[in-house]
Amino acid sequence: MSIPIVLTAFGTTAKAFETYGIMDEIFQERFKKNPVLWAYSSRMVKSSMKKNKKVDIKDPGEVLEELKAKGHEWAVVQSLHLICGHEFDRLVTIAEKSIIRTSMGLPLLTSAKDYMETANALKTIMPQSNDEAVVFVGHGTDHPAWTAYPALEQIMRKKYGSQIFSGVVEGYPEMEDTINKVKQNGFKKVKLVPFMLVAGVHFNEDLTKNEDSWEKTFQKNGIKVSVVDHGAGKLKPITEIFCRHIKEALDVIPV
Repeated sequence: MSIPIVLTAFGTTAKAFETYGIMDEIFQERFKKNPVLWAYSSRMVKSSMKKNKKVDIKDPGEVLEELKAKGHEWAVVQSLHLICGHEFDRLVTIAEKSIIRTSMGLPLLTSAKDYMETANALKTIMPQSNDEAVVFVGHGTDHPAWTAYPALEQIMRKKYGSQIFSGVVEGYPEMEDTINKVKQNGFKKVKLVPFMLVAGVHFNEDLTKNEDSWEKTFQKNGIKVSVVDHGAGKLKPITEIFCRHIKEALDVIPV
């Protein structure tokens, strides 16, 4: 019996499933011999989808229970989180308590190799000229994994130069700190990049629409802003990193 792969995203109520569909095509192509299923860890998203879209999406625990009922003894649970934060910790706990044996596929930024490959994957959104700053904005966290953001910034700077900056919606590096760094380095133009799997609610509100959003605050500081309107999940090389993590998780399951 082929080992099923349970792809687990946090989920979002804004445009998420378009991105997930693009990623799913790649996963299905790469793992033709394995059942590929989706699960969503956000209870809020699950409730919203059931109420507003009449769609009953499954959480990872439910998917694993269904697999056990079908006779599966093992499953890969692949995190589609970007960092090893609270959501990933919760997913690990769910997998550990499951009635089916599981092998965990790790988040995007876990090993040094992941950071290097992520830096390469982001090449397509880099500007042609070096007089434009590039600011990657992540969700942020109070988990010790918050260090992933400045770590990626340093690796990106080594590859692309001093025009790279990072910040987060919640936590550190804060918007004010990042904007001050951009100004101190003399940049008058900024490309704002949502470093999130999906450009969803945080993108719409915190990065662009709200009066105190990143885009509007840069503009108030006299800096011209262009915005990348999609998340990292639409970049094929990012999905390929997750594919490698799935393969690594499959490889440790005893045949």
